[in-house]
Amino acid sequence: MSNPVRLRVDRIACDGRGLCAELLPELVKLDDWGYPIIAECIVPASLEELARDTVDICPKLALWLEKTNAEMTIDR
Repeated sequence: MSNPVRLRVDRIACDGRGLCAELLPELVKLDDWGYPIIAECIVPASLEELARDTVDICPKLALWLEKTNAEMTIDR
């Protein structure tokens, strides 16, 4: 079993295109200016592949997955 991961965004690199929110609305919402607000939670296993695809398709390379400790709790 792999370590859990969290989705992260580089707010400086991001230019607010909103593609991440379209691809992964379960974890990404947009603020009033179109910039992503990432859910502060461990990516559920059922969404991990989609999260990896979302990271790969980000046109500004502003997203990444961060490994976490298995003991961390999931925020709801």
